[in-house]
Amino acid sequence: MSHAKFQAGEVAGTYQVASAVTEADIFYMAKQLARRRLARGRVISQPARAFDYLQVLLQDYEHEVFSALFLDSQHRVIRFEELFRGTIDSASVHAREVVKTALAHNAAAVILVHNHPSGNPEPSDADLRITQRLKEALGLVDIRVLDHVVVGGEGYVSLTERGYLDIP
Repeated sequence: MSHAKFQAGEVAGTYQVASAVTEADIFYMAKQLARRRLARGRVISQPARAFDYLQVLLQDYEHEVFSALFLDSQHRVIRFEELFRGTIDSASVHAREVVKTALAHNAAAVILVHNHPSGNPEPSDADLRITQRLKEALGLVDIRVLDHVVVGGEGYVSLTERGYLDIP
C-alpha cells in the first residue's frame, strides 16, 4: 500500500509511520486497505471480514449509498460498486438497474450493502422489502443474493445472519 507517510514494515501486512499522521491520513489508509481487500479476485471466505471492510467504506457518508459486491461462482470478487445515492434517510433502489449491472459483470452472486448515516445499522421495513424484491428479480436470472448488509458507525447488521434471507 502506498502513502507518503507510511512505509511497508519488515513483516507482511505491517507498516511503519514515516512522518506525523493525522486522523484523516489514518481514515484514508483504512479506506484504501478496505478497497484492496475487496479487489477483483479476492475470495469472500470470511463474510464478517468483508462486512468490516464494507463498513469502513460506507459508514462516513452523510447520505444513504446503496452498493453491491458482485461475485463469481466461487465467491471471488468481480467488483464492488456504488449503485445509488440518496438522502439522509433513504435511497431509491431500482431492481432493473441492479439486475442490469449484475449481468454486465457476469456475476453469479451478490452481496447487497448500504449505509445508515444515523450510525444505527438496524434494518428498516423498507430495507427488508427491497431485499426481497432484489432477491426475486436477481433470482429470475439465476443470480443469488448471499446477503444484504446494513452498515453504520455503530457496526453492521447482516440480514442473512438475522434469518431474513433463506440461503440454501
